[in-house]
Amino acid sequence: MIKLLIYQTAAVLIGFIIDFFVGDPLFIPHPVTAIGKLISFLDKKLRRGNSNENDVGRGVITVIAVVFVSAAIPAALLFGMWKLHPLAYLAVNSIMCWQIVAARQLARESGRVQKELEKGDTDAARKALSNIVGRDTDVLDESGICRAAVETVAENTSDGVTAPLFYTFLFGAVGGFIYKAVNTMDSMIGYKNEKYLYFGKAAAKTDDFLNFVPSRLTALLMIVCCPLCRLDGRTAYRIFRRDRYKHKSPNSAQTESVCAGALNVRLAGDAVYGGKLLKKEYIGDDIRPIEPKDIKRAGDLMYAVSCLTLLIGVLLRCVLILICL
Repeated sequence: MIKLLIYQTAAVLIGFIIDFFVGDPLFIPHPVTAIGKLISFLDKKLRRGNSNENDVGRGVITVIAVVFVSAAIPAALLFGMWKLHPLAYLAVNSIMCWQIVAARQLARESGRVQKELEKGDTDAARKALSNIVGRDTDVLDESGICRAAVETVAENTSDGVTAPLFYTFLFGAVGGFIYKAVNTMDSMIGYKNEKYLYFGKAAAKTDDFLNFVPSRLTALLMIVCCPLCRLDGRTAYRIFRRDRYKHKSPNSAQTESVCAGALNVRLAGDAVYGGKLLKKEYIGDDIRPIEPKDIKRAGDLMYAVSCLTLLIGVLLRCVLILICL
């Protein structure tokens, strides 16, 4: 048991370090892509046209099937590697943990948006932004592009980095892949529109449940990290207390509100999805105009929180190992 905990903890640390330096190279197949294909397959097979009340049960079946496959394959592979040799287990587990965390990719993609804005190429910035957001980007001006990029970095600080770390530390790489599977389902079918209102309900609710604790812990850690990034921690806390529920999701505004306060800018507001205007409340105060450099500031805060989350997780694992001695 102790030996397994040590190797698991080392794998998370190694995986995080690999992600920090390498990210997600496009030439390497990614498990989340395979999970996405499974979700698309079940969507086509189980959903009947525009979603109706009968699709709720089919949506539940989809969630169960995707979670089962996403957990069973890594569990079986890790079990086999452990039986083969602990070092084989460490190597495979480290690769899995690397693929669970997406800090480098988030920083890289948002950085491309900032780079195009600083070059003055708004069209290229919109195109780069479309790779990381679900809204229509062709209607956004420069400030709208900046807001959208900062929002997605803030939200994905939890969804893409700290929440996967949270579940990986709790349940190993299998827990991390379960979280990634649910989060991917939410991003693909968890919409409240004619197509997925009922079919995607189970995926959306499961994602809300899994993100409830990590999103709030991440928001608090972001506030703690503000001074390290030379950001306004006091305002971050004030806006967090005031605006953290100004979103249809119970979790998304937790980190967005902190980021808005830390940067002294206003985020959110109305957005266009699939040609339809979605009314949304503003988050934060319009203390100063948002600018392209705020994208990097949000990214720096994301990395600081990620490292702090990793440190806390490793320390708690070390305490558990000492208790088990």
